[in-house]
Amino acid sequence: MSTQEERQRIIDVFHRRYATKKFDPTKKISDADWQTIIEAGRLSPSSFGYEPWKFLLIENPEIKEDLKKICWGAINSLNGASHFVIILVTINSPHVKHMVEDVMDVDFDVHSPRSEKFKSFQENDFDLNSDRALFDWASKQTYIPLTNMMTVAAELGIDSCPIEGFNRAKVDKYLADKGIIDPNKFGVSVMLGLGYRDQEQPKKTRQPLDEVLEVIK
Repeated sequence: MSTQEERQRIIDVFHRRYATKKFDPTKKISDADWQTIIEAGRLSPSSFGYEPWKFLLIENPEIKEDLKKICWGAINSLNGASHFVIILVTINSPHVKHMVEDVMDVDFDVHSPRSEKFKSFQENDFDLNSDRALFDWASKQTYIPLTNMMTVAAELGIDSCPIEGFNRAKVDKYLADKGIIDPNKFGVSVMLGLGYRDQEQPKKTRQPLDEVLEVIK
């Protein structure tokens, strides 16, 4: 059973974490800490276990400069963060086949009970009957590894900033033109800056618990 000290330590980590707007470019995340953060992302859960994501760690200085022109919300991270990550999303059908056969080590069959259940879930339960609906649904899943990576980073004393401030169509095209992604397989979901703060932490403001939690008995 956890102790009050352990519980408080967890809450303190969440109080420490905030969307860091200014990073110290002279401070770098160690390889060991980075491997822990990205492993937390890799091990994150997904619907049916199909992991509709891929992580790009952008280290190329030229690409970083180019991205500033089309990623207004990422400029501060691109300028100072130790690590800059783009999380891609896929709704590509062959990806599911790859996950079932190559990762889960199960024969893939579009008429199997698992495949039929997945199809019914998408089309009937969640009304995912367009590419845009499927893309948005899959993108929501990428926020699970995003959040896990930020939380683990905070636990390690590393700051982070989740980023949606970019023109998705332009970033997709840029990465495709560079040969970094196949636009028929992947698109950009969200971005993440990781590093060490170079600013005072602002006051954390949140709704009180009694406004966000309703207990149904």
